[in-house]
Amino acid sequence: MRLRIFTEPQQGASYDDLLAVAQESERLGFDAFFRSDHYLAMGGEGLPGPSDAWITLAGLARETSTIRLGTLVTSATFRLPGPLAISVAGVDQMSGGRVEFGLGAGWFDSEHRAYGIGFPDTPERFDRLEEQLEIITGLWADTSGAYSFEGQHYAVTESPALPKPAQDRIPVIVGGKGKRRTPALAARFADEFNVPFESADFTRTQFGRVREACEKAERDPSSLAWSNALVLCAGSDEAEIARRASAIGREVDELRTNGLAGTPAEILDRIGEFADAGSERLYLQVLDLGDLDHLRLVAEEILPHV
Repeated sequence: MRLRIFTEPQQGASYDDLLAVAQESERLGFDAFFRSDHYLAMGGEGLPGPSDAWITLAGLARETSTIRLGTLVTSATFRLPGPLAISVAGVDQMSGGRVEFGLGAGWFDSEHRAYGIGFPDTPERFDRLEEQLEIITGLWADTSGAYSFEGQHYAVTESPALPKPAQDRIPVIVGGKGKRRTPALAARFADEFNVPFESADFTRTQFGRVREACEKAERDPSSLAWSNALVLCAGSDEAEIARRASAIGREVDELRTNGLAGTPAEILDRIGEFADAGSERLYLQVLDLGDLDHLRLVAEEILPHV
């Protein structure tokens, strides 16, 4: 099981906060540092304000050396596919080939209204997501120097399809809870499928839907990586667990039910449940970015045992 650190900077984080977490995560041996791609806090003031995911990752690419970097997930409503392909490929070059690319349909209406971004209905957002996945992966893979695509929402005409990523293929992450379109998109485009903030039982069911979609698409399901995202609240004793839960405005019992919360031994048992459901990677959602001791506890007491 690979453990990855997953941050939510829109809740309140400067670039320096993210840099400290990314560098400590690298030093401690975590597999990756990921961030959300949001422009509005979900409760609270969100000071000092949102930061752009790919600008942030570009900076981190030059200030880290080994840890993998990515988004969970970029919203297809935020950017045009051509410029997004350029940005992500550029960050991959800057990192020496350490980028992973999560892309989703978008869901948070308020942030779109707050920053003047169009928010189509759900079917159109998924249509746009599908076209963006095809265009972005097509631009990265094209060797003709004249890539073209004609869709309902986007058209690309004889693009030189530059720049190219440093990696032969940037891993693409698709995730979600949908029963039909999400598994189909994962089977067609994804290198990894992620289930966010759900139980091991739901994870098992959703992974099954994606495997069925792979079989329909004549794709080997074993070519996909399988992952979950869960909020983290670890402590060496009950007092420390309660303190960390309070710091992020959550209840301990709720976190024990819905996240990765408790002592290291409890969390290792919980990780085992997700491993049994087929998960290979866990994104540990760290909400208090000033608490680097939280990361150190996991690195010392949990990471060596997975």
